[in-house]
Amino acid sequence: MPVFRPITKILLVICGFLLLFSCAPGKDVSRKLKKRFTTAEASTSWFTGFMVYDPHSRKMVFEHNSHKYFTPASNIKLLSFYAGLKILEDSIPTLKYEVLNDTLYFTPTGDPGLLHSDFDSSKILEFFNSHSETLMLIYPKATETPFGPGWAWDDYNYSFSAERSPFPLYGNTVNFSFSPEDSLKAEPSFFDNQMKEDSTGISSGIERNLKENSFKIPLLKNSAFEQQVPFITSAELSARLLSDTLKRKVNLIQNLPKHIDLQHKLFSRPMDSLYKKMLQDSDNFFAEQLLLMAAGEISDTLKAEIAIDYVQDELFKEMPDEIKWVDGSGLSRYNLLTPRSLVWVLEKIYREVPRERLFALLPAGGVSGSLKNDYKAPAGKPPFVFAKTGTLSNNHSLSGYLITSSGRVLIFSFMNNHYMVPTAVVKSRMDEVLRELYLNY
Repeated sequence: MPVFRPITKILLVICGFLLLFSCAPGKDVSRKLKKRFTTAEASTSWFTGFMVYDPHSRKMVFEHNSHKYFTPASNIKLLSFYAGLKILEDSIPTLKYEVLNDTLYFTPTGDPGLLHSDFDSSKILEFFNSHSETLMLIYPKATETPFGPGWAWDDYNYSFSAERSPFPLYGNTVNFSFSPEDSLKAEPSFFDNQMKEDSTGISSGIERNLKENSFKIPLLKNSAFEQQVPFITSAELSARLLSDTLKRKVNLIQNLPKHIDLQHKLFSRPMDSLYKKMLQDSDNFFAEQLLLMAAGEISDTLKAEIAIDYVQDELFKEMPDEIKWVDGSGLSRYNLLTPRSLVWVLEKIYREVPRERLFALLPAGGVSGSLKNDYKAPAGKPPFVFAKTGTLSNNHSLSGYLITSSGRVLIFSFMNNHYMVPTAVVKSRMDEVLRELYLNY
């Protein structure tokens, strides 16, 4: 036995050196990041939180204010994404319906894609056209408020603040387009007669009346333009818009008859088409409608709060920090999250969604979505950042996944609040940190 002792000692020494060598890059990066953040904190006036986590070793690489609360803006969409993954099926349910005698009864589920310009609605239109029965729209009586808690009311004219509704059509917006060769057009054309020219010449764009679907049009010049403006939703307008599209009457009732049981579901598109638009384009409307759809699956009411409460009570029990979550999109400044809670959610997503699918849904640095012009990989290299942006005035965050040059996947959340410099300055500092991780971990 003594003959083997020297060999054993040598093996132990070699293993020790290998272990030390494998840990050294991580420790070195951590030291550099600590120095960088300490220096930045002394020279900047805004509040920053950052956490990097290695999901393979299950160890934290670095953290700075990761337990502090921040306004997450559109980073809240990562929570909405997880809610959809856990509650909804692989395809989008657009309608629940039942055919009884000579009537087709149907009710909406909150699907944001029906008649939306970015999606093919032919399957749903063919469904209606294949039924000669009387169409009876059962509009949900108890549903969501048009605006979420804490939304800015004066954003009502911007496309990013389209109203939430149980039966959205055309993305709940009117698309106005004009070219010198053609007249001004509205899509849907239903709104053609609700445009009024602004003879004062003051307006620089199309403005909707705050309280009604009346649109003030600026004096048209020689340059082409396109603008999307949200319209005010209602049960009556939904029925009229669908009637106008189908060229047949859609009747409206708000109470489901007792003898009707809507047993069937009509699915339209894969859920990933919704997730991709929500995450890559940071589409607020799709995020809000996603929570309404999720609420409809676990209750009989399309209300975001129901989905949020369910996810927090049932799926987020072990989240490291209590959070404040009030809407699906992050438009509200009432939302409060910590970087380490976002990392916790991102790890759950990473372990439950195949990597190829997950990274295809997220914006890729220098390649797609809201990161097309940021965090570009070195020439000839594949993208190394796959993450969700979040921006409100004076607040910018980025949370997601980073693939290092050595091939390791890291999970991170980088949050910045209350800055008074251009967002480009904040992004530049974030780029330096993420590139440090990419090159040296």
